Amino acid sequence: MSAPPSTRRGLILVIASPSGAGKSTLSRNLLQAEEGALSLSVSVTTRARRPSEIDGVHYKFLTVRDFERLRDQGDLLEWAEVHGNFYGTPRTPVEEALTAGRDVLFDIDVQGTMQVYEAMREDVASVFILPPSIAELERRLHRRAEDDDATIRRRLRGAKAEIACWNRFDYVLINDDLDRAFQDLRAILRAERLKRERSSSLEGFVGDLVRDLDTVVTRA
Repeated sequence: MSAPPSTRRGLILVIASPSGAGKSTLSRNLLQAEEGALSLSVSVTTRARRPSEIDGVHYKFLTVRDFERLRDQGDLLEWAEVHGNFYGTPRTPVEEALTAGRDVLFDIDVQGTMQVYEAMREDVASVFILPPSIAELERRLHRRAEDDDATIRRRLRGAKAEIACWNRFDYVLINDDLDRAFQDLRAILRAERLKRERSSSLEGFVGDLVRDLDTVVTRA
């Protein structure tokens, strides 16, 4: 008897962290390594586009009015207001991907993660990324040179509440070495894909094994 083909439901891999802890870099590296097997859930946001960002690739940038219309129609799986801007995840593309057995990566904040838990917890594996120190977190925020000083201070104030939620995540990684953190993150994804409850074909396969075993034992 051959092993059954993989017919598992897709999973949602959530990666969250305080701004500057490295979740965007880790997410980008994971998507490159898992090309074709993992896709990014593109969030919508009212935040201004940064020079390095492409509309529809990193985020879909919306006006506040358009965002509120999606939210009020129930078309967002999760949404949150972070640092004065709105972020959200369109519901339909995610549900279609999971049904088709495709894995989806969420690069979102802590508030959004809690809402995804409420909507579809069984489909979620969550990872929280911690910086090695607050001093290093501040250095990284300044080094990327995409926010002014006032925005950086606001992000650092917000980091306290975000870090306090670390124990609500399935996995926690300290990003003191990018290569090691990436390898650990990829190992988490591999393990989550192999979880028994994600496979819809195992029950039938095990049933066949038991029936074949009964036949062998009876014949003996």
